[in-house]
Amino acid sequence: MTISYSWLKEYIKIDIEPEKVAQILTSIGLEVESIEKHQTVKGGLEGVVIGEVLTCEKHPDADKLSKTTVNIGLNEPLHVVCGAPNVAQGQKVAVATVGAKLYFNDQEIVIKKAKIRGELSEGMICAEDELGLGTSHAGIMVLDQSAVVGTPAKDYFKIEDDYIFEIGLTPNRIDAASHYGVARDIAAYLNLEKPTKAVKPSVESFRIDNNKFYIPVEVVDPTLCSRFSGVTISNIKIGPSPEWLKKKLKSIGLNPIYNVVDVTNFVLHEIGQPLHAYNADEITGNKVIVKTLNEGTPFVTLDSNERKLSSEDLMVCNTEQGMCIAGVFGGLKSGVSETTTKIFLEAACFNPISVRKTARRYGLNTDASFRFERGTDPNITLWALKRAAILIQEVAGGEISSEIVDVYSKPVEDFKVEYNLKRATTFIGKEIPLSTIKKILEGLEIKVVKEDNESLQLAVPPYRVDVQREADIVEEILRIYGYNNVEFSEKVNSTLSYSKKPDTHQIINLISDYLTSNGFNETMCNSLTKLSYYKDLNTYPVANTVQIMNPLSNDLSGMRQTLLFGGLESVQRNTNHRNLNLKLYEFGNCYKFSPDADRSKKPLKSYSEDLRLGIWLAGEKTAESWIQKPQAANFYTIKGYVHSILARFGIDTDSLTIEDAPSDIFEYGLSYSLKNKPLVTFGLVNRNILESFDLKAEVFFAELKWNLVFDHSVNMKIVYKELPKFPEVKRDLALLLDKNITYGQIQKLAFATERKLLKRVNLFDVYEGKNLGENKKSYAVSFILMDESKTLTDVQIDKTMNTLIEVFGKELGAQIR
Repeated sequence: MTISYSWLKEYIKIDIEPEKVAQILTSIGLEVESIEKHQTVKGGLEGVVIGEVLTCEKHPDADKLSKTTVNIGLNEPLHVVCGAPNVAQGQKVAVATVGAKLYFNDQEIVIKKAKIRGELSEGMICAEDELGLGTSHAGIMVLDQSAVVGTPAKDYFKIEDDYIFEIGLTPNRIDAASHYGVARDIAAYLNLEKPTKAVKPSVESFRIDNNKFYIPVEVVDPTLCSRFSGVTISNIKIGPSPEWLKKKLKSIGLNPIYNVVDVTNFVLHEIGQPLHAYNADEITGNKVIVKTLNEGTPFVTLDSNERKLSSEDLMVCNTEQGMCIAGVFGGLKSGVSETTTKIFLEAACFNPISVRKTARRYGLNTDASFRFERGTDPNITLWALKRAAILIQEVAGGEISSEIVDVYSKPVEDFKVEYNLKRATTFIGKEIPLSTIKKILEGLEIKVVKEDNESLQLAVPPYRVDVQREADIVEEILRIYGYNNVEFSEKVNSTLSYSKKPDTHQIINLISDYLTSNGFNETMCNSLTKLSYYKDLNTYPVANTVQIMNPLSNDLSGMRQTLLFGGLESVQRNTNHRNLNLKLYEFGNCYKFSPDADRSKKPLKSYSEDLRLGIWLAGEKTAESWIQKPQAANFYTIKGYVHSILARFGIDTDSLTIEDAPSDIFEYGLSYSLKNKPLVTFGLVNRNILESFDLKAEVFFAELKWNLVFDHSVNMKIVYKELPKFPEVKRDLALLLDKNITYGQIQKLAFATERKLLKRVNLFDVYEGKNLGENKKSYAVSFILMDESKTLTDVQIDKTMNTLIEVFGKELGAQIR
């Protein structure tokens, strides 16, 4: 939200440095994100002074140029060559001296001392467009003879410097979405030091000229429109706004349109009440009806787009058709134009939820909808209406031609809140004097209805939609009093609490530390994703996606079913920035909608979510160095990380059911299940998916069902045992086998044959060649033997190895090479 400091000072009498004001605003909860110096004329006319033309004669070498001497209050007059046809002796003019900077057609012009056709020129006599004071370039700007020579042009033209605050307004502080609202907060803060009050402009000059053009109003559903006020103004003249109004709007980044519309925008940013002006000649039937229309009713808005209305959209209508989408956007036909002579001016209070749904439905975000969505003050409509009417008469003429119509069937009462002094002191950690509390409440326009020794009965105005509880009052008092004024206590209060073991977050941090120490970076992706990602997938069909009603965009239209696509977006972004070697991980929830679930008793039964761990590998797993060549990540790389994580939780991969990973997600890969429940899936991401992200390199992905992994860890027991005292013995075998025999079969058979002495089995070489025979291969396998009670003898070792050779030959058809 943009706030002009000079505009702000019209409601509160302060003379504080802008930087100090920014500090105050930030300390009271209105964070100032930036301060910019704003000048009504770019450059502030620095270096431009008032001068008098002493002499003027034709240039000897140019018919259209003149030689002049100009007095600007120095000891010697300046010699200036001028090309304007209207320059003449005795004129008072604006002179840009050497070094001055002018901004003409968005270009910076630096005035330099030069010779023009052989004649010295020490400045420039300016036209109004060159100064930024108008658009005319027909000749130089001739000033009134009363202008004093040597006066800075900045002072003569009353060029003012302003400071613009950009405030990061939080959604709950819509009461501060105006200049008066900000002034009210500053006044509440300054009032603690000396009496300070924010003052609204008076509307006592509002007078009804006649009642010739009264337009009645009917509100069909008061729950959608709690208050609707209106008045007609006739015989107005649409035209440009005066300079003061243009300057106000330009200072906060608004482009002036014409007087009536500019007044409505001015009042909106002054007090926070949206207004709308209708061309009264387009109000068919001379009646305004606030209601909804039939589903699919066409309506052309101010941007000339035709929209099909929803039956839930609240509309401001005449007796035949809609004129405005209430609180969101006006209609093209009923809008004010240059030919308008009569208007119906509206100030209303619409239902925030209704406005928000309508605005999201059509992707519209206007200044009006921004305020209505968060809740406007129903008790300010009459003031805003009168204020706008007075200003419209001032800038566009006309007469107020009706009584104010005010439909307010159920006035909104103040929020009643009890403020317990002792409990509040406990919340704050400090006892704030009661007199200080009352000062703060008074500054915030919160009334003390009743008080006793223990509590205050408060009435909070309806525009403070965020202050309805005692805790809210404490927050209001604290932000004005100052959080920094609450000292640290020497006493520490602590609450003992029981937490389940193992701790979920602790386990997540354990795995995060493991992955980070192995070169991974954690990524955090949006849970909202594109529905198009799930098109044509069998593993994650579109029908199982939790879809968002009124999404902000098509890119955020559904809840993710898998972490895969968010991570691929991160891979794509990094790849586009030439960061090709990636190791990423993410802990995040995934969501599923089951359309076939019985929702008769539990409506939410169709929806489920579970926490998952995603891992992505792309590019090289080891960087090139003087001792090693770069090695690309492969299937076994990601398999190693998966097995390491499972091992941390005591999950033996031999006990898992292993299947091929789904082909619509992976080119190849494995899927592990634990007790018939999918535990982890990993492999090379499907080429079609990678191409949709414009990724040419291979990407490996693993996804663990974290809740299932964590549940298993609850039953995991850590067993400690003494380090062995006796040495291990290693023996190698080269086994010639059929090609269909796997290493897993060898490992399983070895441990089944020798349970006591055999500790580890390792495959260290695989060989296939013509000399082995058809459909044959050779496995080089090492066997680690150890007796924990004594040193092994050669007899024991040979006996064990012979037994293994015999079993391998009998069961697997193995031959020793």
